[in-house]
Formats: sequence, structure tokens, C-alpha cells
Amino acid sequence: MNEINQMASQAKVWIFEMSQMIRTTSKNSLIIDTKTSASDLVTNVDKEVEKFFKENIKKTYPEHLLLGEEGLGDEIVDSNGTIWILDPIDGTTNFIHQQRNFAISLGVFRDGKPLFGFVYDVMRDDLFHAICGEGAFLNETRLAPLKEKKISDALITMNSKWLVENGRLDDELLRNMVKDVRETRSYGSCAIEMSYVAAGMLDGYLSAKIAPWDIAGAWVIGNEVGAIATEIDGTAKDVFGYGGIVFAAPGVHKELIRNYVRGI
Repeated sequence: MNEINQMASQAKVWIFEMSQMIRTTSKNSLIIDTKTSASDLVTNVDKEVEKFFKENIKKTYPEHLLLGEEGLGDEIVDSNGTIWILDPIDGTTNFIHQQRNFAISLGVFRDGKPLFGFVYDVMRDDLFHAICGEGAFLNETRLAPLKEKKISDALITMNSKWLVENGRLDDELLRNMVKDVRETRSYGSCAIEMSYVAAGMLDGYLSAKIAPWDIAGAWVIGNEVGAIATEIDGTAKDVFGYGGIVFAAPGVHKELIRNYVRGI
């Protein structure tokens, strides 16, 4: 087993350890706080998971860096070195309200290039994972390369707030998209939705406001099956950037960029 496989194996152990803690946490024991707005929530569990990863990464790989949503990791000034990008609970609102439809998301990069990624849907016990160059998997099943698809046959996922006046995307064009696609969905977890795209269960995901920890794990997984990831203007997506994302199967991505996704 080489270094990368060993790291991925260790990360998987940590993910499963924290998932067990999350499953046994009573809804009544959650301490809920807000960050940037009333809908931007964080719990004591988010922080506990990130703290666990920080401590274990530093103990096991002292030269590695952590970029985490809750700010308990390192100050990242560039993509040099080995960087673990973690969302301890992607879909915190779902976690609080539903106790389902949330995931631990982890992507590990070295000098800006992907090494491996995990998205673990905790309550469904579904592990999406990939090591760069070795394919992508849902649990033990290898994911097939994505096929080109037409927008009229596509199932697209996004936050429905982008369909109203929002200051970032042309909402009229997106309403046209909703009419033209087969159906739309919204699961409330970017990591799960992007993983569904990688697995061929959805055909495209878009957002005008996204952070590295939202996308890092699924970005690695999707990259292994041919999912296309760009900014909303069609330029290359930097996983360390704080912009938007259009993440889709071939064909669908082209039509989304060309006809429906416009920044304002």
C-alpha cells in the first residue's frame, strides 16, 4: 500500500469514527448557533468533528494543513503542500431539522492537485470515494464514466433561492431552465448533490456561492468519472476558490453554461 492509499485508509477510519458519534448524538443535546445569517447554522457537533480531524491530522501528519468550514484549521495562503479540505457536516440545516441528508465531506490535495476524496452520507451509510487515477466508487461499486446527455433529459439540482431575484444569477434564465429540463431537485447538501451527479443519479448541480469545503470531496470523485466543474462563467474551477460552480455531465454542462447560467 503506497502513501496515498494509506492516507485514504486512515481518513476513512476517522470518518467512520466521527459518523458513529454523530449518529448517537441526541437532537436535544445540540447547541445551535448562527454564523453569517439566520440560515447559516453551526452546531457543537460540527465543531467537534472538525476538532477531531485537526488533532488527528496534526498528530499523524504534522506537516499537513487543514482547511475546515468552522475555522479550527490552518490559515491557508496558497495551495502548496498537502491540504485536507473538510466540511464536518455538509447540510447542517438538514442535520438540525431532519437528522438526515447530511454528509462528512473531505478532499485532500497536494500542491493543488487532488489525491483522494470522500463524501459520506452518514444516515444512509453511503460512502462516495475516489483516489485520483483509481476510479470512483459508491461503497464497493465502481461508478461508470458519465455519458453525454441533453438538457431535456437532465435532472438538475440547485437551491431554489436562485430562482428568485438574488443579485448573483439571472433568475429569469434559470426559470427557463426549470421549464426545459426533465425535473429539478434540491437535497440541501452540496456534497451529496455533487456526489449524485458523479454517480449518474443527477445530471447537474449549480450554485453561485460556494466554498472549498462544500465541493472538495465530491470534486475529486466527479473528476474520476468525467464530471465537468467550472465557474458560472465557464472558466476553470479552482477548488480553493470562493466563487460559484457548475458541476455536470458532459453535454448538460455545455447547455447550462451556454443557455441558462449567467452572472449579473
